[in-house]
Amino acid sequence: MDLGSAIKNIRKQKRQTQGEFAARCGISQTYLSQIENNQKEPNLSTLKLISEQLKLPLPILFFLSMNEEDVPSNKRDAFAIIRPSINSLVNEFFSV
Repeated sequence: MDLGSAIKNIRKQKRQTQGEFAARCGISQTYLSQIENNQKEPNLSTLKLISEQLKLPLPILFFLSMNEEDVPSNKRDAFAIIRPSINSLVNEFFSV
């Protein structure tokens, strides 16, 4: 799971700087940088704030952060098939 990269990519797609986004979340830019670089794991309340500011439900954020290693080996082919469609739907519904 690469939660930090998912947060960073969505934030950038929304054209927000780290400083702007951190301020909107009520956290420091340093802490956000550590989260985005997977150096710190935020607690659930911080993740909820981040997902709210991204205007994205937390379960969707978790899905977008999944990679192949997060899926059981016997389901990786199905994951590879459905992931592009789900990502497309997420982009359409949530303007990611």
